[in-house]
Amino acid sequence: MEAPGGAPEDVPGLAARAAAAALLAGVLDRGVSLADQIAAPSGSSGGPRRGAAGGPLADLDPADRARAQTLATETLRHLGRIDAVLGTFLTKLPAAPALNALRLAVAETRLDGVPAHAAVDAAVRLTRKHARARHLAGLVNAVGRRIGERGAELWEAAAEAELPAWLADPIRDAYGEEALTAIGAAHHAGPPPTDLTPRDPETAALWAERLGADLLPTGSLRLRARGQISALPGYATGDWWVQDAAAALPARLLGPVAGLRVLDLCAAPGGKTLQLAAAGARVTALDVSQARLARLSDNLARTGLAAEVVAADALAWQPEAPFDAILLDAPCSASGTIRRHPDLPRLRGAADVAALTALQSAMLARAWEWLAPGGRLVYCTCSLLPAEGEERVSDFLAATPDARPAPLPDLAGIEPGGIEPAWITGGVLRTRPDFWPDRGGMDGFFAAGLARG
Repeated sequence: MEAPGGAPEDVPGLAARAAAAALLAGVLDRGVSLADQIAAPSGSSGGPRRGAAGGPLADLDPADRARAQTLATETLRHLGRIDAVLGTFLTKLPAAPALNALRLAVAETRLDGVPAHAAVDAAVRLTRKHARARHLAGLVNAVGRRIGERGAELWEAAAEAELPAWLADPIRDAYGEEALTAIGAAHHAGPPPTDLTPRDPETAALWAERLGADLLPTGSLRLRARGQISALPGYATGDWWVQDAAAALPARLLGPVAGLRVLDLCAAPGGKTLQLAAAGARVTALDVSQARLARLSDNLARTGLAAEVVAADALAWQPEAPFDAILLDAPCSASGTIRRHPDLPRLRGAADVAALTALQSAMLARAWEWLAPGGRLVYCTCSLLPAEGEERVSDFLAATPDARPAPLPDLAGIEPGGIEPAWITGGVLRTRPDFWPDRGGMDGFFAAGLARG
């Protein structure tokens, strides 16, 4: 990295901060998700690549990559509160490079305990790197110093931002004001825990002990400590994979699948494919994204599991024969995963949801054509919105004479009471981020079973 004058600038941590600032700019200025930025090649805004983190993180070492991603994620998670603190000192918003540098400084001092002088120095250096913001370095320094003096009291007085209306209104209508408040609190609670799915459910207790994890009632493992996932025992040998406890439930709603021909539709990044293959199914994993399927293929190789991997548009693809069972994890707003992806509330809107529900209906109708008589289909989304869950299934059943609701099966490996009564309404599964608050929450998921004939 070079300073404005061309001299090398080797300040510890500055490269990670610069990458975090670039990630913020991608989300807030260009509307590009963190995930897409990380998947993109260095210096590019498109074309995801296979392999190491790309985009702003591509040239960083692993520690700096992790730091940059965490700093950007947590800044976005608390952006409303951060901007409230900055609003005390700013009569108008400065150019984006200066503003994002200040946002990072507030996040570092208030969330990570970084000394104010270090965070402010980094913010000034980041501002000087940008020609259109270089003249604001003095402002950044002055505001940064005031943050160092008053940041703690202002932070305590500031409130977190409410969820945007496109998300808050349907959540309030569906679950009530108290649930909306609890879901917002879960979103702002901080980084969620990491869950693992064991390849062999019968080894779950063993791996919980080896990994220092909690064995959840649903059979997933929840890590107690954060660290490098690939360095943990069992990773290289494929004995488990990362998958939120809620995300691990829909595949199990298909019931016993050993020996069955099963389609995992919209399969990437592959956790459900791995579950189905480990349960003995003959799996076809289909997804439109070749790049995301590369990660799925890597995980199949690591775990020693097998599946036919197909890159195709589901609305144009045609299988050679019907499937005994189908799992459709449809494209959606991903609103149930906002605690993991705090950029999402700023990247979506009501128009996006309308387009997605049309796609969901089309994909559900298309998948139904491929289901054999007597077969079972599970439709799921990682969405909190009834429009992407209950309403889609209700509309489909009304329009499809040979479809009927399928009762949820007994789920092997789940303790009695593991799936709590509150998660089942009207015969469908609905999890929310505010469930399991004493355990660290879970992602929001909807899943419903449909039977043919």
